[in-house]
Amino acid sequence: MANTASGANGSTGAYSLLPSVANNMPPAIPEARPGMTEDEIALYDRQIRLWGMRAQEKIRSANVLLVTVRGLGNEIAKNLVLAGIGSLTIADHNNVTEEDLGSQFLLATPSAGDVVPTDATPEQRQAADRAAAAAVVGTNRAAAVSQQLSAMNPRVKIVAEQRDVSTQPASYFEQFSLVIVTDRNPAVLNYINTATRLQNRPFYAASSYGFYGFIFADLIEHDFMITRTRGNIASKPGEKETRTRTVIDVKVEEEGAADIKETITKREVYSTWYLASDSSPLPESIRTVPRRLRKVTPLLPCLRALWTFQENHPGPEGHRVPSSDNATDRAEFIRLVNEQQEFLGTPPVAADKIREFLQSVESMREISPVATVLGGQLAQDVINTIGHTQQPIQNLLVFDGTTMQSSVYAMHPEIHLGTAQLATAPNTTAPESASEATGGAGGSMNATADRIMAAGIASAAALQAGNAADAAAAVTAVPATTIADTAMPPPPLPQASQ
Repeated sequence: MANTASGANGSTGAYSLLPSVANNMPPAIPEARPGMTEDEIALYDRQIRLWGMRAQEKIRSANVLLVTVRGLGNEIAKNLVLAGIGSLTIADHNNVTEEDLGSQFLLATPSAGDVVPTDATPEQRQAADRAAAAAVVGTNRAAAVSQQLSAMNPRVKIVAEQRDVSTQPASYFEQFSLVIVTDRNPAVLNYINTATRLQNRPFYAASSYGFYGFIFADLIEHDFMITRTRGNIASKPGEKETRTRTVIDVKVEEEGAADIKETITKREVYSTWYLASDSSPLPESIRTVPRRLRKVTPLLPCLRALWTFQENHPGPEGHRVPSSDNATDRAEFIRLVNEQQEFLGTPPVAADKIREFLQSVESMREISPVATVLGGQLAQDVINTIGHTQQPIQNLLVFDGTTMQSSVYAMHPEIHLGTAQLATAPNTTAPESASEATGGAGGSMNATADRIMAAGIASAAALQAGNAADAAAAVTAVPATTIADTAMPPPPLPQASQ
């Protein structure tokens, strides 16, 4: 199944879920490279033709952490394992419930294989299904899915992490190349994103709410390369294409070629989850063009209202959602939607759309096609990020399952982006590094993280109040010597195994 993703202007285009082979795929088999066996090259041949041997080697050496494996997590894990990443750690401290069995194919039951005879009656198969379900229900969710993932691709190392990683120190995330968090509340996303920033690790967040969902990316500063036929206007190093994207390097093939090709290295800079999800306006290219502003999906203010509601109503897991049967909840949620709509400058959200969204979120039912689309989009973007090929999501993707469309918006505050946001805490010095982190989302983090988050909160409040000057003051950069100690360089390119 294919779906579409649209850019900041709301236009849509093709967006593949997993690598596929183009009709004009070259027939030659790639030559073996150090670090990859002939069997691996044969297994991943179609992918190598699509994104190249070098990118596949980077994917092969990647160590990815996936937090929470519900239906959406199942899709992401499947796609990454089949793509051939080096190691996948599945982190989920929850146990399997009966509801999970209806949306998670990785919790496969023995009755689907050779345990039940092919001539078994429907009653016998149902009895086998019930027995298999009884065996898995109540067991740890990460451990339960690990066996099926290992069977999909034995070359990928699968690790089951049964602890709640939001209670782990920031240094825990240093061991991973990239971190993905699904179906967790804003407080957890905020903590883990802060931790990954301190460890200079790319971060993705995603959730599905019935027919709706989102993907968020904070890659800090990410370089990627694209090769294309050179146009009439040549790209130049240092050229700023958008507020977030800059051309870093341009390499042109020999001038005598019939079709002159150019390989362009570009850099995208990002913001943290806290700033992008709560206080960032729409990009200027949208908010200054009425036609584009009218096309902004009403799901954007609805999602931001939901995240604010969850922050206002922490529960046992900080994950309470508004109840459509509770008049107080309804009134608060509608008020939050209207506040976000006014802040973004988008058209008012229709009452029936708010009602549909609220009902979809309240049920929290996972719809397989929605999980498939979101999981495919996120996994493809992760593969592109690890391989440093193609332009990644920048930075919030909103999915509407009723129209099967994805809209991408670059949501950033009017302050410095990228690694500069790591130097927003005055008086931060090198000794207050990520290695000193000792607490999780439920406790106190290290001084550096506390200052970064405090600065983010102050900046967000000022931006919400419409005071850009106060927002900038809240994140005033520290002296250059301190910035050199605290700001992190761009993520290093993964090295292929030798």
